[in-house]
Amino acid sequence: MDAAFIQFLFAGLTEGARYALVALGFMLVYNASGALNFSQGESVMLGGMTTAVLMQAGIPLLPAMAAAIAVTLAVALLLQKLFSRTLERSGLLEVIIMTVAFGMVVRGVVHVFWGTQTRSVPAFSGNDPLMIGGATILPQVLWVIGITVVVLLILGWFFRYSRAGRGFVAASLDPETAQLMGINVRGVLMLAFAFAAALGAVGGIVTAPITYTYYDVGVMVGLKAVIAAIIGGMGSPLGAVLGGLLIGLGESMTAGYLSSAYKDAVPFLMITLLFLVKPNGLLGKAPIERV
Repeated sequence: MDAAFIQFLFAGLTEGARYALVALGFMLVYNASGALNFSQGESVMLGGMTTAVLMQAGIPLLPAMAAAIAVTLAVALLLQKLFSRTLERSGLLEVIIMTVAFGMVVRGVVHVFWGTQTRSVPAFSGNDPLMIGGATILPQVLWVIGITVVVLLILGWFFRYSRAGRGFVAASLDPETAQLMGINVRGVLMLAFAFAAALGAVGGIVTAPITYTYYDVGVMVGLKAVIAAIIGGMGSPLGAVLGGLLIGLGESMTAGYLSSAYKDAVPFLMITLLFLVKPNGLLGKAPIERV
């Protein structure tokens, strides 16, 4: 196999893993509420930036990571309160506008306190490259892929076998019936925001040694992640992961074989072409209307 192709493949999987984690966050909140949280990308920024700042202050990696996830969770739970109140009193459009505004506020606060400079997190196991199939791969790439797989397996187990996970699935399918059966629908939405924030923060932390982080890194990541969720079929966990990986691989191959100038156009081209042939996404299902 061509060494350059392997290099581009691993680069695409690395970036695609980050998109997949954020796309899963979009999917969780959408399934729990029927609305999109357009500030989801800020969880990536908060995870990476908080870890980088704390480590620069002398805090070891693991405590810095734990603190970064805690900060991201706290911000997400604040957003969830605003989200729930807006959803109850207004509608979906107002919720979307509120989440966009919330993301702008978060970026502004980070800009004021931590500035605009690009920051990084030290690689988890050094920067000595590995040779795989003739290609040079950084060890951090394997960390990104491995942690993403572990997170996905944990999520799969939670939703399939745990009582809280089954309640989440039931509430996302039919909130009214689930509430009548004693399931706390408000708690489900809070759980969705917490999971979404943790997923984004983990994505931001594990990729920060490779892609670096800065105060508005979440804008483009969030936009591409919601496209990934739509490509996979909004509401499908497997579709969110598939969409994220496809975008990451598409960007990597385009940058490698054509030009990096075209890379950011790939997600928009993919979703445009998909809408022409499969408007509900790769794994999405057409809504069933009762007459």
